[in-house]
Amino acid sequence: MRLIVAAIGRLKAGPERELAERFRDRVAKAGRAVALRDIEVVEIRDSKATDVARRVLEESIAIANIIPERAIVVALDATGDNLDSGSVTGLLRSWRDAGRPAVVFCIGGADGLGADVKRRADLKLAFGAATWPHQLVRIMLLEQLYRAVTILAGHPYHRA
Repeated sequence: MRLIVAAIGRLKAGPERELAERFRDRVAKAGRAVALRDIEVVEIRDSKATDVARRVLEESIAIANIIPERAIVVALDATGDNLDSGSVTGLLRSWRDAGRPAVVFCIGGADGLGADVKRRADLKLAFGAATWPHQLVRIMLLEQLYRAVTILAGHPYHRA
């Protein structure tokens, strides 16, 4: 199963990009042992539309265009479920074991995700009630994916 992080905006060179890349690389390496064959981060250019509704719509269309057929869609959204690492791991395991080809994690830009992406989502996931910059959400997501992979592999990285 492939993991895809579809993120509006680009991480600039610096510590955030380095940390995100470090966790992406760890997921890629450790994931092979648990039948996660690839992790890809797709950076989608943020819309330059001046109208918020138009901007969110354009970004949602761009996200929708990269979602593979039969993929699980996870929308990162403040109104989503707060899941612990074990629950995230269980979902990845069940989707993998069900033969799903991919899981796409969608991270919106400054104005969030559009209603169409949220409706299409199999799961809405939140990282607490606080509002987080989308750059940090990407890093936290990649770390949680690495944590889930290590749990699946029986590696001691995760300590409850």
